[in-house]
Amino acid sequence: MKAYPFFCAALVAAMMPAMALADDPRDPTMRSAAARARDSETTRQLNLAAGALVRERDARQMQRMQGWHDAQGDDGYAAAAQDYAARSQDYTARSQDHERDMSDYARNRARYERDMAAWRHTVAACRDGDYAACDE
Repeated sequence: MKAYPFFCAALVAAMMPAMALADDPRDPTMRSAAARARDSETTRQLNLAAGALVRERDARQMQRMQGWHDAQGDDGYAAAAQDYAARSQDYTARSQDHERDMSDYARNRARYERDMAAWRHTVAACRDGDYAACDE
């Protein structure tokens, strides 16, 4: 029982160098662009593989759930699937509205910035003695 804390401390001490170098920006093996590109591609491939596994797991789970609901004579699953589809369409519509609103905002903001720059230019010209600019 007394050796357990020492074992844990030794395990943590052994793992520290590996954990410390996991994302070290000064890692000598990641200095070249090619090494960083390889690392990025490896990470991307691992993420794609994990995503495929999750999609397969979810598909199997949905099949099991459908089979269970069919065996129970329960049509609640179909209603839930329709509800999910409706919510998904609603989300898509709201997302598109948001994107449109953000592009409108960016366009309006750019116009505002142009108008303010023109106004500042006019005020500066007026202050510098161009009295024709003061009438605008």
